Amino acid sequence: MKLSLGADERLNVVDTILKKLQAEGHTVHFYGPTGDESVPWPQVARQVAEDVAAGRADEGILFCWTGTGVSIAANKVPGIRAALCADAETARGARLWNNANVLCMSMRLTSEVVAGEIVDSWFEHAYESNPTDDACLALVAEMDQAR
Repeated sequence: MKLSLGADERLNVVDTILKKLQAEGHTVHFYGPTGDESVPWPQVARQVAEDVAAGRADEGILFCWTGTGVSIAANKVPGIRAALCADAETARGARLWNNANVLCMSMRLTSEVVAGEIVDSWFEHAYESNPTDDACLALVAEMDQAR
C-alpha cells in the first residue's frame, strides 16, 4: 500500500511507526523533519492530505503533539476524513463507520506500543457500507462540495 506519513517533530513514536510500516511492506513517503528541527504542523498535514485526496497515497498518517492540529488541518482538504485516534477501538470505529482515510495521533499521549495497536486496528478494518453511515457520509461530501 502507498502511504503518506507526516509529523512536525521527529520523536521515537514517529520513527517506530515509520519502521513498522516499511517492515510490513508498505511504500511510505515521509513529510517532516529529518533531524531535531521541527516543521509547521499545518504544512505536513496538508502534504499528507493532498497526497491522499489526489490518489498519490492510499491512506495517510499524521502526528503532532496533541494530534488535534494535524486533524484540523488535514480535514480542510476536500475528500479527507481525518480521525484523531487515541486507541485501537477508536481507530476501528473511524474506519468502519466514518470511512476515515487519514489517521491522526498525539505524540504526547501515544506510546510506541499503543501507536502500533492503533495502526494495526486501522489497517485491519475497512468501511462497511450501510444506509445510516452512507447517508452521513453523503452529508459530509455535500459539505466538501460547498467549500
